[in-house]
Amino acid sequence: MDRGTERDTPPSRGANSAAADGTADPGRVPLAVVVVDRDGLVSHWSTGARRLFGAAKEEAIGEPAIDLLPVSGALPEPGDAYDEYGAYDGLGPGLQSSLDRGLSYPAAGRARLTVPGQEDQDRADVLWWAYPLVGPGHERLLVLAADAAALHHEQQAADPAAPLAVERIAPGFALHTDFPGAEELARRLPDILPSMSVGESARIVAQVLELGYPVLEFSQNDRVPVTPDWGVARRVERRARRERAARAAAEGLPLPDGLADESDEGEDLEYAAVRERLEFLNEVSGRIGTSLDLSRTIIEVSKAVVPRFTDVAGTYLREQVVAGEGFPEGVPDTRTMWHRVAVEHTDEPGRWDDVIPVGEAMPFPAHTPFFQCMTTGEPVLVPRISEQLGHAIASQFDKRDIRPLITGRSMLVVPLKARTVVLGFMILLRHPERAEFNDMDRVTGAELAARAGLVLDNARMYTYQESVAETLQDSMLPHIPPRMAGCDIATRYLPGTLLGRVGGDWFDSVKLPGARTALVVGDVMGHGLNSAAMMGQLRTAVQTMAAMDLPPAQLLRNLDDLAQRLGDTYLATCLYAVYDPIEGELHLANAGHIPPVLVRAVDGRSELLDLPTGAPIGVGGVPFESVRVRVEPGDRLVMCTDGLVEVRGEDIGVGLATLCESAAHPAASMDDACDTIIRALNTRGGRKDDVALLMARLNGVEPDDVAEWRFPLDAAEVPRARAVVREQLHDWGLAKLAYHAELMVSELVTNAVRHSHRRPVALRLVRGETLLCEVDDDDHDLPTLLSAGPEDETGRGLRVVSTLAREWGTSRTGSGKSVWFELTLPRR
Repeated sequence: MDRGTERDTPPSRGANSAAADGTADPGRVPLAVVVVDRDGLVSHWSTGARRLFGAAKEEAIGEPAIDLLPVSGALPEPGDAYDEYGAYDGLGPGLQSSLDRGLSYPAAGRARLTVPGQEDQDRADVLWWAYPLVGPGHERLLVLAADAAALHHEQQAADPAAPLAVERIAPGFALHTDFPGAEELARRLPDILPSMSVGESARIVAQVLELGYPVLEFSQNDRVPVTPDWGVARRVERRARRERAARAAAEGLPLPDGLADESDEGEDLEYAAVRERLEFLNEVSGRIGTSLDLSRTIIEVSKAVVPRFTDVAGTYLREQVVAGEGFPEGVPDTRTMWHRVAVEHTDEPGRWDDVIPVGEAMPFPAHTPFFQCMTTGEPVLVPRISEQLGHAIASQFDKRDIRPLITGRSMLVVPLKARTVVLGFMILLRHPERAEFNDMDRVTGAELAARAGLVLDNARMYTYQESVAETLQDSMLPHIPPRMAGCDIATRYLPGTLLGRVGGDWFDSVKLPGARTALVVGDVMGHGLNSAAMMGQLRTAVQTMAAMDLPPAQLLRNLDDLAQRLGDTYLATCLYAVYDPIEGELHLANAGHIPPVLVRAVDGRSELLDLPTGAPIGVGGVPFESVRVRVEPGDRLVMCTDGLVEVRGEDIGVGLATLCESAAHPAASMDDACDTIIRALNTRGGRKDDVALLMARLNGVEPDDVAEWRFPLDAAEVPRARAVVREQLHDWGLAKLAYHAELMVSELVTNAVRHSHRRPVALRLVRGETLLCEVDDDDHDLPTLLSAGPEDETGRGLRVVSTLAREWGTSRTGSGKSVWFELTLPRR
């Protein structure tokens, strides 16, 4: 690394100037350092500034900076030849704009400067940088200037074959001044320059405090915050030089003085410009695409180009991309909606936000540069936005005048493409004080957009796949009613983190005969679409087998057999419970799942139910056992997947204990109780898995709400069945339901008497959220709904039930079958 210092003469070699690591002491380049306060007065004037600008420190401090720094004159036009550029004197209007507060962003430039006292000599080639200072202090602007010839001399001394890479002047410079708090300064320098180590920072600070002068360091690895914008290697300039050289050669005249050197320097500058663009693109590529999140990627792309390449960057994407849908088809047209997803700029805060807010969607007409870019897929360069073009663009913004924001600026519109399809485009604008976009910028912008387009497409595809997986999973998760027969139910589902967002967790509830309810929680091991699809198959199978009223252990046995037939790729855990509100009983079986928590209503005590664990679904060949647990009205059953209680690096017992404690916490509602559990367990770090939580409050059914009768196998008992039903409904205050209920009971009892073998026919009425009627007999053949003809004597009974009932169904029981129907209770 080379290190330059600001002194009148290079200091002699010695221990103090040697590198801390024992390497040879490098050369030094004079650096002018000027600090301007908020009043435009000079507050710091270095020795290098005295040498370069000819004013002593005593004369400069407190004086207007604009009077001390040569800023008069006009910059050359882009087409001017290099000799005309050489005739320009002063540091240029870019610096003047910074001094006049016309620029709020870093600026840089190059100029030929007449050195005071050396007016008869060639003008010095000076590089300068102006950095606005932000903070509570009074200083407002930092101006640096250096003699390019001195830098060229030092670089050639180190490597005679190396070209003059002027854009590498002080990349990643560190300006240090002598003030107390060396340790604090050494600690903060790596925050400003991330590539600087703490040890290197301490060495620099120690040197500054000992020697007492600022230090300019430059390396081949770090970058300066802003690249000098001196318009190097413009094609027009090169063409002018070649034309002058050709004319001289054709006339047999020697090349004009300096033309050969100037041509060589132009080639060096061309090489430097190309290298600058490649390094910029490489840097941008490293800054974008750090995440597959579409929103974050959009912000990264916008921030990567501001302020180094442009001053304003607006990003527009097609509607399908923003919505996370499939790949957009067809060429965009005037009806295509483009969503403004990001606006990054260096102007004062809020200036753009109020006029073109993020989130707005709009089409673009055919006469605009944006339409040309989106239809051709090629960059569109507008050197300066004229008033006419500004008016045409502004006409697309209803009731908002954006002409002051865009007129006079240089604009480059670049497409964001992937696989030849335009996903969106970026509008890049430069301030009028900054050099216009040129052909090299067009090429750079196109390459930048190509890389950004691939990154955005990767994020789009990831977002689309996540959306498909989440839609699939959401479609498989049931919408459970909050009230079932004899119980209230609340559920929660939390997707996993980005590492495992889509999983195989599910919950369900199934209505069973006899006012019973099946409660299910399961977890397919793994994540992704395959796990979600497997979960859907298992959930459907559980619903089907639950409707057949299989005992819990038998249901898990059948589910395990099904998983074996589907393949041995996936395993799953499952907890299946049947709640009988009339008997006040839970019937449970477990297949490798974490145990449920039962909260007793009497004393608020919670406990983990001790169940036979069983093997996961899919292992095969393992028996399952079931247990029965007595419950009281008001007890709560909590079932969840392991993602809620299991955290990497922590014993699962800690999570289960927290689950028991939070489940017992009093809550005003079932939803509040679920939220309490989620807050208690989801705040721990490290959760990656998805979570399914089901809570049921077991209310039971009062004995007065249940009525049962048995009838001998005699057709003469059918009128008595109608009579007892009518009387019971009158006692319950449900006389409005008596007519339809009598009619359907008559049909069902008649069928049961006809088909039953030995046992009496059982009739039960249950008053709950609905009126439930069940007729049981000992015949195992389930009746089916038939289409009866005009002359058929049978087949009309179930047709009547199907027409009048809210719901009806049949199921097998241990001793035969049950046929049931429900009627909606009248409003009170």
